[in-house]
Amino acid sequence: MGITVRKWQPGMDIHPYTISQLTGYIRELFDLDPVLQDVWVEGEISNFTRASSGHLYFTLKDDRSELRCVMWRQNAIWLGFEPQQGDAVLAHGAVTVYEARGQYQLVCDALQVAGAGDLNRQFELLKARLEAEGLFDPARKRPLPAFPHRIGIVTSPTAAAFQDVQNVLRRRYPLAELILSPASVQGKEAPPQLVAALQRLNARDDVDVILLVRGGGSLEDLWCFNDESVVRAVAASRIPVVTGVGHEIDFTLVDFAADRRAPTPSAAAELITPDIATLRAGTHDLAARLSRLLETLVGERRAAVRGQVRLLERMSPLARIRNDRQRVDDLLTRAAVRVQHSLHRRRDGLNAQVRALENANPLTLLRRGYALVSRTEDGVRVTSVRQAPEDTSVEIAVYDGRLTATVRRRQFGV
Repeated sequence: MGITVRKWQPGMDIHPYTISQLTGYIRELFDLDPVLQDVWVEGEISNFTRASSGHLYFTLKDDRSELRCVMWRQNAIWLGFEPQQGDAVLAHGAVTVYEARGQYQLVCDALQVAGAGDLNRQFELLKARLEAEGLFDPARKRPLPAFPHRIGIVTSPTAAAFQDVQNVLRRRYPLAELILSPASVQGKEAPPQLVAALQRLNARDDVDVILLVRGGGSLEDLWCFNDESVVRAVAASRIPVVTGVGHEIDFTLVDFAADRRAPTPSAAAELITPDIATLRAGTHDLAARLSRLLETLVGERRAAVRGQVRLLERMSPLARIRNDRQRVDDLLTRAAVRVQHSLHRRRDGLNAQVRALENANPLTLLRRGYALVSRTEDGVRVTSVRQAPEDTSVEIAVYDGRLTATVRRRQFGV
């Protein structure tokens, strides 16, 4: 929107602008001014308020003027100190217009205690520039592996931080393998070494997470972790990076670029690993729960199988086969009884016939003392005395042989 300024003269038509239009035009002027969009302001804090949203509202003043300021939550969370009423501070940001009230204000993206020195100024300037590029965007942060197998560590092999990390891993998670990519962590030679160490680990395909650690020190001692090349190497890492640089109150630019920041090297080692004691307890609990679930499942399946077996038994032809088998057994038993009865009856009849035959057998009569008499000359059986006149030669058959005799006398009648 543009506004043409002309001197008013009597009789001239008036075309007034709304307050919103005029205020919007002024905001555009502020936003297009490069000086106002990248400015450092020094003053004393007054009317400081931290809103529930996390945004900071305050006024910067000197002995003659005041400037309304706001710092949004995404920048306020990275402050290394808690601003207080009356603090002399150095603020960086862009001057713009809050159209709802027609007030100009400073939107701060960095705030530091005044007089912190050139390093702090460099820190804030670089932080603001890298943040504007999106290197610190929370959306870039990646989740850490729950159970890392191989952990890369970038630090000095002689640093206490390296020993601290090893001690934590031995106690907390001895299953992980620690791979050291050595680098200097202080001095001018440190930045290229740190970049090379990160690149060496990223060239491997067996590293799950990287620890970038160093013990505490002064701002100058930790300055290599504010080097732009190191920050960009951390941001470009394809493997998640966790920083543990300095003490809890120390913040470096690699902390903003990393996926997670820990206050100390030991805390960084704890952050990326589970506690084996907790895992063991959890494993025992899961084993007990699994055992109970299996028992319940097996019991349910066993009951279901029993039900199916009973159903199959009712539907199975085996029951009919068993009934038929029993019926066959009954029929065989009855047939055997009938056969035995028939045999006994036939045996009795046969025995009766045998006895009758035996009774009719002449030998039986001969055993009783009877004899058979026949004429010797013609073999005719003599059944009457008339058939054997005197001097007739006869044979007398007895039980065990024959006798030869001659009739001497005949006598009729018994």
